[in-house]
Amino acid sequence: MTISNAMSGRIWAMLIVLSILWGGSFFFIGVVVNELPPLTIVTLRVAIAAVTLWLIATILGHKPPKAPRIWLAFLGMGLLNNAIPFVLIVWGQTQIASGLAAILNAATPIFAVIVAGFLLPDERPTRLKLFGVVIGFIGVVVMIGMPALEGAESILAQLAVIGAALSYAFAGVYGRRFRTMAVSPVITAAGQVTASSVVLLPITLMVDGPIDITGTSMQAWSAIAALAIASTAIAYVLYFKILEIAGATNVLLVTLMVPASAILLGSVFLNESLEAIHFVGMLLIALGLSAIDGRLWQKC
Repeated sequence: MTISNAMSGRIWAMLIVLSILWGGSFFFIGVVVNELPPLTIVTLRVAIAAVTLWLIATILGHKPPKAPRIWLAFLGMGLLNNAIPFVLIVWGQTQIASGLAAILNAATPIFAVIVAGFLLPDERPTRLKLFGVVIGFIGVVVMIGMPALEGAESILAQLAVIGAALSYAFAGVYGRRFRTMAVSPVITAAGQVTASSVVLLPITLMVDGPIDITGTSMQAWSAIAALAIASTAIAYVLYFKILEIAGATNVLLVTLMVPASAILLGSVFLNESLEAIHFVGMLLIALGLSAIDGRLWQKC
């Protein structure tokens, strides 16, 4: 199966759903980070997601792969797509606001275009796609607001979130190998979070120690469950399906859409107000995404 550089309506629909699932993750992390240390949050996130995904795989009749090379690939993907970026983002959010973290995370498609352009012959960037990515990123900055960029105290925390974005870009390129291995998106998602759990569990126990179950609120546990099941398990099944059919550059466009989804979710469920600047930012993101898609621009 060849990669589809043209974005069909089906791919856009999956990206929208994925952006909603990941848009909620910044909120869930914001709830939990006040009660649990970063490594513990990340380990709980991937471990619960792993159990959820293997249950889904079993129900669907999928069996775990036996080939060592596939599990080695799961380990590499788990490090690039889970362990490294999750730890960097969660730690970063202990030092900087979630709005700034979302802006920095939205740089992922820029890195993806560069990394995929160098490493994947069938994902060479076009001028229109580069223009679209830059305009979309500007839209994210406008929508979240310039105040998010002011008064940021920790340069190291900002670099951590940028490092996470770079790790995601390499993960998108690395994940292309699962197409040639004929591994289903559900098994790929389950395998990567399982590998991440195996790596993170002993490190977390050494650094953070055992979890204080009784000292953690029900609100925090609910946020952890939502973060693991919705924003990780279900989200990664969609992620690997999009990666399989649309490629690394296109799947990581979701990070331009995540801030818009987060703001819309906040307006619906948290009664947060939508201001004119939010709509301006969303229009810029839509303009950027339309340029990346290219079809409307070819008719002009």
